[in-house]
Amino acid sequence: MRILERLEKNRSFWFLLIISVFFFFLRFPSLFEPYWYGDEGIYQTLGLGIDNGRLLYRDIFDNKPPFLYTLYAILGSDQFLLRLASLIFGLFSLGLFYKLSQKLLEKNIPSYIATFAFATLFGLPLIEGNIANAENFMLLFNIAAGFLIFKSLELNVNKRLTILFSAGFILGVSFLFKIVGLFDFAAFLTFLLFVNFSKNFKDFLKPKNILVELKNLTPFIVGFIVPVLLVFIYFLFSGGFEYFIKATFANNVGYVGYGNKLIIPQGLLILKLGILVILLSFIFLKRNILTHQAVFIYIWVLFSLFNAFFSQRPYTHYVLVAIPALCLLLGLIFIRNKTFIFNLIFLSITIILLYLNFGFYKKTIFYYQNFVSFIIGQKTASQYQRFFDGNTPNDYELASYINRVANKNDNIFIWGNNAQVYKLTNKLPPGRYTVAYHITGYQDGIINTQQGLDKHKPKFIIIMGNVSQYPFSLLEYNQRMNINGINIYEKIL
Repeated sequence: MRILERLEKNRSFWFLLIISVFFFFLRFPSLFEPYWYGDEGIYQTLGLGIDNGRLLYRDIFDNKPPFLYTLYAILGSDQFLLRLASLIFGLFSLGLFYKLSQKLLEKNIPSYIATFAFATLFGLPLIEGNIANAENFMLLFNIAAGFLIFKSLELNVNKRLTILFSAGFILGVSFLFKIVGLFDFAAFLTFLLFVNFSKNFKDFLKPKNILVELKNLTPFIVGFIVPVLLVFIYFLFSGGFEYFIKATFANNVGYVGYGNKLIIPQGLLILKLGILVILLSFIFLKRNILTHQAVFIYIWVLFSLFNAFFSQRPYTHYVLVAIPALCLLLGLIFIRNKTFIFNLIFLSITIILLYLNFGFYKKTIFYYQNFVSFIIGQKTASQYQRFFDGNTPNDYELASYINRVANKNDNIFIWGNNAQVYKLTNKLPPGRYTVAYHITGYQDGIINTQQGLDKHKPKFIIIMGNVSQYPFSLLEYNQRMNINGINIYEKIL
């Protein structure tokens, strides 16, 4: 009873409870979305492949680190369970963000505002908070690490070493969901270097001094390396090391380089890195007149922006990595002090940059209207599905047809970018690659797929109507069905 009485008087408890309920209802419709999102379709197929004994990267391919696909495999690539996991991760992220905001912003009102902004941005589909992408899971680890990093400043040496190792380990896990977790690690490492370095800028630039400071942060660095090293060892002994390195590192060099060409390859990336270094240098010079809280937030914002713009591609979910730091900067504005104008200008420029460079989900209000209309019976399942993507009802009709006519052991091959159909039919592609743009985009795509077709001899070949010309032979197949422009070919017995 005393515990309940204390909770009733605890403003933080009630605020967090209310904001968590608010976040839950923002995310609730995402649990009932159809299988429609292309990237999720790829993750689902990889999860299905792992569950069926295929070795990640060697036998079934995508270009992210393994933890996202492992999570999909653990949950059976079931979209409801994955979206529920994303929601639960989001609730824990929200709770930790509130604790971090209290530590950094110190006053209730700025902390409430920052947390409300975080819950809203992360809960709405505006920046794809509703999708089970890697970023949706990474934020929990990034925020937890940020909390531990700042808490470490308050502890004695022995406890601090343990906390720093834990923070590094958590960020290593984040990195294994997506390599851009490296930038949060770099942000927190930079913060620790700045606040612990008492000398001037010239001394800081001397390699000897930097090495001394880095030595003090060895537990943090080692903590980050440990989970990554364990994954390296796993792939080394499983026979997939070469494929793992190529997929998660080598292939991403080309991916990042595509949008960053400016005069020279990676020229724009070098320019962005130069701007980051200049701005960080400015913060270093001003660090003694700024609070540790402000230094932490400024550094995290800068690295989060670099993270979002890293590949120079306008994908909406890239913005998710920036929202914790941006919401903290928003809260900082409501602490009226000498940096108020600077904070306001900094946040405004950041928002403008993000708005001009990323496409935000423009159907956010209609998203909820669509859900309500469906659950009260004003929309059919097909109408509800079509809201997300005009091709989604066709995917479901196609999957329904395949599930009716195909036997359990029959294989299929989809020439298209609708990998979610593999999950809807519980089938796997014949080769490593799940979608047409991977097959045509990677050097071994055509050869590997042809080898898979020769080996597995799929019962059905499905050619979507919105992709490039089919590059393989249909000599042993007859057209059996056309579903709204989707041609289905059946193998001749």
